Amino acid sequence: MVRTPSAMLPLGTPAPDFRLINVDGREVSLSDFKDAPALLVIFMCNHCPFVIHVADELAKLTREYMGRGVATVGINSNDASQYPADSPERMVAEAEERGYPFPYLYDETQEVAHAYHAACTPDFFLFDRNKRLFYRGQLDASRPQSGIPVTGRDLRLALDAVLAGEDPPQEQLPSLGCNIKWKLGNEPEHFG
Repeated sequence: MVRTPSAMLPLGTPAPDFRLINVDGREVSLSDFKDAPALLVIFMCNHCPFVIHVADELAKLTREYMGRGVATVGINSNDASQYPADSPERMVAEAEERGYPFPYLYDETQEVAHAYHAACTPDFFLFDRNKRLFYRGQLDASRPQSGIPVTGRDLRLALDAVLAGEDPPQEQLPSLGCNIKWKLGNEPEHFG
């Protein structure tokens, strides 16, 4: 498994627009969340050991904060032709099995991943009510086989701060996960 860190997009960056299909077949776009006090965008997939490691906490944390008004979307940008475990059909089953309460969207063209400078799975982007980037980084310090419990500590601190109207956390550490599985020739320039 290749360990790839977040690209750490600059804070204050506006949320790039998206219009993607959810696992339930309906279209979801950025404008659907215009009134939300915060928007959490998670680049994720089904097969990555890093996502599997945090999946239960993702379901729990997002359910909790969606109850407090935080809009959340998961986006899978992996090349499903090369990684069939990440196909839209498997995404439907994954969302049901994990109990994800948020829309789980498929970015077939990978344009949305490019726009967000997403690098890994999971990769977290938290935007404030004005859809400006407030936090990007790790869920917490836990990694597969690290022995550190999955708590969502770092993301929870950021979510609490954005909801309270506070400044972004000073310390924001990159997420670490599997690289996004880019289609041949579609690798972003910003990843060299």
